[in-house]
Amino acid sequence: MDYISFCKNFFAATNIPISLLKNENAEYSALGEMLSMHPQPHWELFPIDRNPVFCSYSPDIEYGRIHVDHTDYDVILGPAFNVPVTGQMVRQYMHELMVPLDCREQLMECLSSIPRTSHLQFARYLAFLYQCLNHKEANLQDFYTEDEVYTRSRNQRQVYNMIDDMENDNLHNTYPFELEMYQYIKNGNVEHLKEFLHTNSIFLKEGKMAHSPVRHTKNLFIATAAKVGFLGAIPGGVDIEKTYQLADFYIQECEQLQTIEEITNLQYMMIIDFCQRAGETHMPDGISSEVYQCMNYIRSHTNEPISIDDVARQVHRSSSHMMRRFKEELGIHIGAFITRCKLEEAKSLLTYSNKSLAEISSYLCFSSQSYFQNVFKKQYGITPMQYRKNTQKK
Repeated sequence: MDYISFCKNFFAATNIPISLLKNENAEYSALGEMLSMHPQPHWELFPIDRNPVFCSYSPDIEYGRIHVDHTDYDVILGPAFNVPVTGQMVRQYMHELMVPLDCREQLMECLSSIPRTSHLQFARYLAFLYQCLNHKEANLQDFYTEDEVYTRSRNQRQVYNMIDDMENDNLHNTYPFELEMYQYIKNGNVEHLKEFLHTNSIFLKEGKMAHSPVRHTKNLFIATAAKVGFLGAIPGGVDIEKTYQLADFYIQECEQLQTIEEITNLQYMMIIDFCQRAGETHMPDGISSEVYQCMNYIRSHTNEPISIDDVARQVHRSSSHMMRRFKEELGIHIGAFITRCKLEEAKSLLTYSNKSLAEISSYLCFSSQSYFQNVFKKQYGITPMQYRKNTQKK
């Protein structure tokens, strides 16, 4: 096989960087070719007990390695990233591969063009390459085998921690509290939730989630963001994608904070925010799975010119069937619900963005700015510009 040609074709098809080594010396590098640089001349490869295998030189940059059986060749897949590339990642990569400083901007552009790839997807790429190169299948389960000594040690620590918690009466007691809190969020009852949080959060024992108090509080925040979204907001009718986006946003905000007080305050505001959103989009009891799927589709596509046919197609039903189901279960026509969701998005854009009315109208696919203004005023009794002035005063 022409291994260099194979690597070039793989990179052209996926845009995932790939390098070919022979006796640990580079014969081809996709990134080196993109940057018009000679590839790193020598890679120090450690002995491996599995093939293929993950390898990382820094915590944020992931690579994979495949040894081509019965040859002197190794294929290195990566770097790969599951988050947007930052300046810090670029500096790490330059340090690892000794890239000259004057290539920094060009390297940033190249790394940013690499498709974001989840760890599981990266594993599948590795398995695919392994099968192509070695003509046998790689079992994904083999990627995640754990050392028996480490497993035994971890289990021992788990038992010791459990005994210690029991002897010191350090057991979790938050479950009933959490269930009640999720119910308030699901119902969208903000005032009752505030009262509940004020009177019931004094004697809670949430366990230990890190050695440092600040890291413990951040980890608790992350767990709370996930559970409040999945067990409170989504069952309460908040759009699934919106819930994920909000949870991601709040977790990123939390990671920027430095004190327990700041993190705790943000957690309180996050819980209230989810509850308010559930109240605004509260889903009546008895909503069918079909209607719920359609509601989520509409809320996730407010910036597209979707039709009733588009909505019905999501659940493989006729338009007439879904129009009837919407009317029976929500008391509203599908077209009216689409418009309402677009107007709710418009309120958010008017409050938190600097987009003009023309830009908002175009973004939300209204037929014209004047039509958008008329529909908005008919729904809320106030023009979009008046709404913007009122909310920005606050």
